[in-house]
Amino acid sequence: MSSNPGQPAVTVLGLGPMGRALAGAFLDAGVRTTVWNRTPGRDRDLVARGATGAPSAAEAVAASPLTVVCVVNYEAADAVLRPEAVTTALKGRTVVNLTADTPGRARESGAWAAEHGIRYLDGAIMTPATTIGTADAVFIHSGPQDLYREHQPVLDALGGTHTHLGEDIGRAAAYDIALLDIFWTAMAGYAHALAVAKAEGVSAGELAPFAQGIGAILPPLFAEFAGDVDSGSYSGELNPLTSAASSIAHIIHTSEGHGIDAGLMRATEGLARRAIAHGHGGDGFVRVAELLGRTAVPAGTAHSCGK
Repeated sequence: MSSNPGQPAVTVLGLGPMGRALAGAFLDAGVRTTVWNRTPGRDRDLVARGATGAPSAAEAVAASPLTVVCVVNYEAADAVLRPEAVTTALKGRTVVNLTADTPGRARESGAWAAEHGIRYLDGAIMTPATTIGTADAVFIHSGPQDLYREHQPVLDALGGTHTHLGEDIGRAAAYDIALLDIFWTAMAGYAHALAVAKAEGVSAGELAPFAQGIGAILPPLFAEFAGDVDSGSYSGELNPLTSAASSIAHIIHTSEGHGIDAGLMRATEGLARRAIAHGHGGDGFVRVAELLGRTAVPAGTAHSCGK
């Protein structure tokens, strides 16, 4: 790899599957890339491709004006970034933290970075490691916009789309948490559906094409329901909560008739029944978001960090 001093340079800390994908995409784009991982040996293939393997995290961050961090959570990120030698080496440099965690942890890390003279952006990766370096990758970022623009040319080497969501450091993590909420709730629902189908003699393969059809219905509903929440209209003209609660009850009865845990659906039915009890039986299901929001802890409180 060229050592041209004018060549863009980046350090990648964390070489799990995603970290290796990030470093590989930088290398493929001709970015001078330094790598480091707490577990030795994970950098071998990247070094063979032209990366520089650093013997320590402090030396790794000192090698580049920009450090990209991608580890399992912010506890792991803190363990890498906050030792005195690393913090000192990072002063005046930029960290883009693509580690997944809570909005509160992102804000706390941003405050720590500012206190130590470290320029800081937070972010999240919304697609699998296999998409990195391709047009299908999706990244979201938050923090100072001028800092994001400064490093955007290097970040663009990761491929796909990059969206700056605002100056609030925790905003990317907030999007990430909300979107992961959709994903894992859907996965839990699908796993439950497969169990019920199996109990009724329907194989997962037989159900899958019809499940995909249900999935195709959702995108326009997401847009419609977002409008309902933002406007407070909650139209139930096509499927009121009373009808939804009846449908959910059928799932519960069928599940429990086969000895299948219906706790997920009982919780969902409970939300619907609460909304109906508040006089919203004629509204659409997404009215339950209002009930859930009444118990939300405001951002920035002691509970928001989650650790």
